[in-house]
Amino acid sequence: MRLILGSGSPRRLELLGQLGIVPDEIRPPDIDETPRKGELPRVYCARIAAEKAQAIRADADDVVLCADTTVALGRRILGKPADAGEAAAFLMQLSGRRHRVYTAVSIKRGDRTWARCVESRVRMRPLSDAEVNAYLASEDWRGKAGGYGIQGPAGAFIPWISGSFTGIVGLPLSETAGLLQAAGVPLMKGAA
Repeated sequence: MRLILGSGSPRRLELLGQLGIVPDEIRPPDIDETPRKGELPRVYCARIAAEKAQAIRADADDVVLCADTTVALGRRILGKPADAGEAAAFLMQLSGRRHRVYTAVSIKRGDRTWARCVESRVRMRPLSDAEVNAYLASEDWRGKAGGYGIQGPAGAFIPWISGSFTGIVGLPLSETAGLLQAAGVPLMKGAA
């Protein structure tokens, strides 16, 4: 059995390491992540994680782990910003408001799949233009849903969360550990 991580995210790789797991291969899938018209954020997130897992070709006994993290402001999906201008717009929309972060995990082994979608709530304090500009200059927003990463400098913008911190980062460890065990992947003793 090989474990294939279907993600190029260094954060997901690091979080898996906290479970004592080092994937045998890393193969980011290439899929269209465009939301469907009227698609709700939770449904979108779960669909994308499942499509990522299905897009990775693997042997019958291989375990494929994929995930997707989506930031939602109401019914609006805030994906990975295309540029600094879009990142700034996302941050200003989130400034002083609560939002939801969904991370869906999809695990495939042979013709079986295991999946969970974890919802966390996040409050971002009001941000000044100077704070937004300094954050944009850090380049930390690149490749991050909603234009920020809670585990980096933007953590200073977040006074309150409810839910899974590791889910907000990109891989909810408790739920992922349970799914991996269900798929037959041994975890580091005492990690789960």
